[in-house]
Amino acid sequence: MKRIAVVAIIAAAIACNGGSSKAQQITVAQPSANAQVDASRRTAITAAVARVAPSVVTVQTEAVEHVPADMMEQFFGGNSAERPVAGLGSGFILRKDGVILTNAHVVRGATRISVALRDGTTYVAKLVGVDDVNDLAVLKVDASNLPVAPLGNSSSLIVGEWAIAIGNPYGFVLANTEPSVTVGVVSGVGRNLVAPPPDAGNSAYVDMIQTDAAINPGNSGGPLVDAAGEVIGVNSSIYSPSGGSVGLGFAIPINRAARVADDLLTHGSVRRPWIGVKPAVSENRTLGQRPQRGVTVAAVTPGSPAAAAGIRRGDVIVRVAARQIRNAYDWEAELLELRVGETIPITLQRSGSDKIVNVRIADLPEVNAPRVTVLHEIELTTLTPAIRSERNIRSQSGAYVQNVSPRVSAQIGLAQGDVIVQVNTTRITSAEDAAAALNSGRGVVVMYVERQGQFYSTEFVTQ
Repeated sequence: MKRIAVVAIIAAAIACNGGSSKAQQITVAQPSANAQVDASRRTAITAAVARVAPSVVTVQTEAVEHVPADMMEQFFGGNSAERPVAGLGSGFILRKDGVILTNAHVVRGATRISVALRDGTTYVAKLVGVDDVNDLAVLKVDASNLPVAPLGNSSSLIVGEWAIAIGNPYGFVLANTEPSVTVGVVSGVGRNLVAPPPDAGNSAYVDMIQTDAAINPGNSGGPLVDAAGEVIGVNSSIYSPSGGSVGLGFAIPINRAARVADDLLTHGSVRRPWIGVKPAVSENRTLGQRPQRGVTVAAVTPGSPAAAAGIRRGDVIVRVAARQIRNAYDWEAELLELRVGETIPITLQRSGSDKIVNVRIADLPEVNAPRVTVLHEIELTTLTPAIRSERNIRSQSGAYVQNVSPRVSAQIGLAQGDVIVQVNTTRITSAEDAAAALNSGRGVVVMYVERQGQFYSTEFVTQ
């Protein structure tokens, strides 16, 4: 069926009437009663959008920002004030019972989160879990029979195939909740961002999907979709000198995102895979020199899965399962893909020949270590050789801070990852030592801790 076009123009009509001043109405040919959209307008892209767009949501957040007090408040002794700050991002529905996936940086610091569906229906959302390393978060709303985004396979992407970014750039500036669509191609796979974006926090942007589909502020957390109408990634960041899209967008592969979401839903946190290998720092090479193949093992943690598999210092890791390891970024990317409990083949280069060892992936050493709760808000683990090696801790003994509440952290300056080495005059050799010293009574406490290789002291009063 032929497309309909405007067939009359006012100026032409007036000319035909000999310059008559009588207004001539613009007319448009009317479609027939059985008219349908021209088939040439329906493409794989429109079909993919129609399949995924109903599952895309707008994520709205509220946070509290501390700002300097104004001059009048300062006159009366005030030095800071608080004000609410709104944030916007995107997400998509994973399960019809209201499970939603988005970026961690979209909800970071939020005191309230709400989710708006395509039709404008809005729900208060609960934060199920956050994985800052992968920049992913799972939300839950109290709803049922929601449209679910079909997930694809990010391990089989083809550079140059269609890529469709769906989300809500600039939020409600566009005055409705219908998601926006931009189209490009998969520009690259396995991309490692050496300089992550400023809002990345502790996120590791490795093994990313690169696309030239326009991604703008507010698109974060929305789906990157292929021409089959399946989600292949989670839009996460852009590289831009101006802050707007310049065709360098990056998405987290959906295979990794699905694994993280599964861990957050099942355990409330992500189980970090641990092998116990420390890669050597790459040396700068002169121009024209052939780059070294693989990653050299600088150290193997005693008692680790790597030690049990026979990996040695000086071995070169050249392959993990199906992934070729060319540099430290490839190694870090593969660690993000592994699951605790699975056994994987690792190919080593040793003495000029290749050797394959099977390694069973374990939790981080502190995860399964016995914990002692101190002051009801601090969880400690006795420092072990495995934890010392994995965390590059200088102290030979002490109590490793596994968790600490925000209140106690703010009051006494203790942080997760610190090692308590002394309380007053008592040398700490275990978590039990620290618990006994801190719970022994009331009064002034001087505590000495190691943090990132440096030693500090903090003083507080127990009651």
